[in-house]
Amino acid sequence: MPRDMSVVAYDPGWSGEYEAEIARIRTVLGGEIVRAHHIGSTAVPGLAAKPVIDILLEVRDLVELDACDEAMQSIGYEPRGECGIPDRRYYRKGGDRRTHHVHAYAVGDPHIVEHLAFRDYLRVHRDVAADYARLKREAAASHRHDPDGYLAFKREFVVGIVTKALTWAAGSQG
Repeated sequence: MPRDMSVVAYDPGWSGEYEAEIARIRTVLGGEIVRAHHIGSTAVPGLAAKPVIDILLEVRDLVELDACDEAMQSIGYEPRGECGIPDRRYYRKGGDRRTHHVHAYAVGDPHIVEHLAFRDYLRVHRDVAADYARLKREAAASHRHDPDGYLAFKREFVVGIVTKALTWAAGSQG
């Protein structure tokens, strides 16, 4: 069955789903996790999204995390290794009916800053979030069962947001 790229209205229950899932993950990964973050569109109040909870883990060591693949499988995750992004570990849950994605990086990896800046920028810049929601709905309508097409449709806009978000985040820290 092909994956469904449906984008739905924001669900305030997504934050609770994140909290419940990170508690499950902590039971199997324990001390490997330094920090955990709810990222992606489901982490932005009011933003339409595919109903998949994205979790970012900052971990002590990726090799040690790799040794926990069986533990992640025991709670329903499929380890996918780097899955196209160097120095990341990616896990997905739910097969073609995805419910959760876990993106893990070693503490200090620059991808962490990008993910958090993107999320925080959209939380603050509601007009940009509304534009993004419209684009995601268009992408889903055009690429309902084509994940690669869905991502390609959004790519330029997302890269632009990430660039603005990193500049914004750097300025708001000083």
